[in-house]
Amino acid sequence: MSNDKFRGASRYILDEELAKIVNISMALEMPLLLKGEPGTGKTMLAYAISENLNMPLIILNVKSSMKLVDALYQYDTLTRLNDSRFGDSKRNVANIEEYIRMGKIGQAFTTDIKTVLLIDEIDKADTDFQDDMLDVLDQMSFDIIEIDKTIKAKNRPVIIITSNAKKDLSDPFLGRCNFHHIAFPDPKMMRKIIHAHFPTLSEELEENAIATFYKLRELDSIEKKPATRELINWIRALNADSDFHPKKLLKGDIPYLGVLFKKSQDYERATSFVNRKRFI
Repeated sequence: MSNDKFRGASRYILDEELAKIVNISMALEMPLLLKGEPGTGKTMLAYAISENLNMPLIILNVKSSMKLVDALYQYDTLTRLNDSRFGDSKRNVANIEEYIRMGKIGQAFTTDIKTVLLIDEIDKADTDFQDDMLDVLDQMSFDIIEIDKTIKAKNRPVIIITSNAKKDLSDPFLGRCNFHHIAFPDPKMMRKIIHAHFPTLSEELEENAIATFYKLRELDSIEKKPATRELINWIRALNADSDFHPKKLLKGDIPYLGVLFKKSQDYERATSFVNRKRFI
């Protein structure tokens, strides 16, 4: 068991409860399942752990059509067929192992150093994928059928699993993970986040932008509310505009709504609301 403790990273503001669950998950060598709406920092937590503990980060982006074997390894039959047909490869065509490539979980198992393994958006996968994946992560091994070989992890990775809660996860899956729900930052926490990204930002722009941002998030019928990433990019845009003054936000003059709202319906709704001066 490692004595390393996660204490946050240069641009990741860590609350006490999240720090505790990250560190206890590493101590118990259990996967940490994170839930929360998009933009709450679930994915960025894995980057922060990687930075803070100086571990390589391996990312498995889960797709709805993905099979577990794709995350473990791939047997490149097409390349082997071409090599055998044309005979110009330096590889030994008779040796199937030379055509086995590790998937993301396989890479985390076979690397010589401890890694952070991020399994992003697990709720996209079906239940069989979820449960079979946790079997592999429990056992820290898997079989390559084509060469009758068992791959055992050289080092147990730090495992972060994220879910946007679009689909329920099975009870066995939930029972084998530690869990933390990351709530959307309140204005006090958001100020800390913004200050970490913009340490020299004027107080007036920071306060007015954050206040305006939270009002915009409260608009009715918004399908995809702007998240922390959008706020950071929006402040960057405002700060780069030499003709912009923060007082304009208090008057309902709100530029660059397209940085905050990425869906046409949301953008039109926000634009209409602002243009009717109902925002003030």
